Amino acid sequence: MDCLVIDLTHGGVKIAISLVKTKKYDTVYAYDIYKTLKPIDKKMLDVYGVKVIKLEAIDKNIKNLTVVSPVHLPLSEEDIKKEINNPNINYTFLNHHEAVSLILEKWCEKYPEILKIEVTGVKGKTSSVFMLKEIFNFKNPLILSSLGALLYRDGKETTLKKNISITPANIKETIDLAYKISNPICKIASGEVESENIVEYGVAIFESSLGVTGIGNIGLLTNIAENYPIAKNRLNAQKAKAQVFRCGLIAIEKETLDEYYPLEKEKFKNKINTFSLENSEANVYASNIKYSLNKTTFDVTYTNLKTANGDKIEGSFKIATFAPGHHHVQNALGVITVSLASNINEDKIIKGLENYKGIIGRSSKKTVKNSVIIEEINPGINTKAIENSIDMIKDLENYSIIIGGDYGITCEEIDEDKVSNLLDSYDLDLTLTGDVGLNIFNKMDKKHNYVKNYQDAINKNIKKGKNILFIYRSNYKELNKR
Repeated sequence: MDCLVIDLTHGGVKIAISLVKTKKYDTVYAYDIYKTLKPIDKKMLDVYGVKVIKLEAIDKNIKNLTVVSPVHLPLSEEDIKKEINNPNINYTFLNHHEAVSLILEKWCEKYPEILKIEVTGVKGKTSSVFMLKEIFNFKNPLILSSLGALLYRDGKETTLKKNISITPANIKETIDLAYKISNPICKIASGEVESENIVEYGVAIFESSLGVTGIGNIGLLTNIAENYPIAKNRLNAQKAKAQVFRCGLIAIEKETLDEYYPLEKEKFKNKINTFSLENSEANVYASNIKYSLNKTTFDVTYTNLKTANGDKIEGSFKIATFAPGHHHVQNALGVITVSLASNINEDKIIKGLENYKGIIGRSSKKTVKNSVIIEEINPGINTKAIENSIDMIKDLENYSIIIGGDYGITCEEIDEDKVSNLLDSYDLDLTLTGDVGLNIFNKMDKKHNYVKNYQDAINKNIKKGKNILFIYRSNYKELNKR
């Protein structure tokens, strides 16, 4: 059995080398479809015997070939077979998520006591991860998120790697980085570390953009706020994120389950827990919501909720946390569902969410001079997210809204026509900024201000004594003039 790893841009190098180490394949090949392979990575592949080839150069004597590619690959299975052009090959196709699950089999077997949580969805992934971090702080969480690979020990944060994407291969990278920091070679050599397998975390929380690997004891699907296309329109967000149903238990928004996953709803009913702000039939339901820009309060009722130890539980409690909008409360409900299913007691959930103050680079609040600034900065900003954010402050006085951003941030491109139509439907004090803002500005019927640099737009509104809702499509680390 041989293996071919396609796409060396989105974690393929790590996957190819890791598959060599599993010793499951005679030869591992790699195809650099985007031609982005760096010389140092090419050398690493050479060291491990990975053969970088073009598809038509695959050994003609191969009988069985496992093809590993990302969910969003522009080539279909038939396209790959056509390029290889060998009718005698018996194919097995795995996506990158499935390959990482295979790679991590031994790790999962070795550390069954580690709670593994995987988080996916269109919106709210990173915020959900950091809410979970607050609740699970007592377990020294290991985290992969769009804000980095992090390890928390006794409440102190250690950055394992800052600029790291949430491709599935980086789950393995995060685990490896945590291993190295806990088992430094110098300490092992000096006898200070008795074991070479020290693990300092009791929970691992992994964010993923297009599905999950399935290694999670619990998988959280936050929502399908927009069912955007991927892989040259062959797939969409709904199909990619359906991988969450491979996890041991699933926490999913009830409306998302009902609309997008009717077959899975029946097939996996024995391991699904739902949450909702609208439907009291969900396993976890929020009511009596009192929104505030500082602290929102709501009641949580849970019934017939399935837990990791096989019990079904029910109860109710009150939450006070940073959740100024509908979508923030929705994120909190998903996190509460995961926590209850993990047998975390109510007091820890209440305290953890009370400690959550938002995160820099997603939803957060700060004050500059006399202006309150609500920031919604996200590489996945889309029409629904903009609508949710505007609805959050539209009834408040003295607010100016700044919207803009950059292109090429994620696979999900913003629909400028939909956004311009949405903004035309409001009566807003609006400034548009950046490349994204310019295109929206040109498509709107109503005319508003355009300022190229977002910081200039912010400064002008601060001088006017305005409070600001700042919605920007970008990675926070790229806003380096802040």
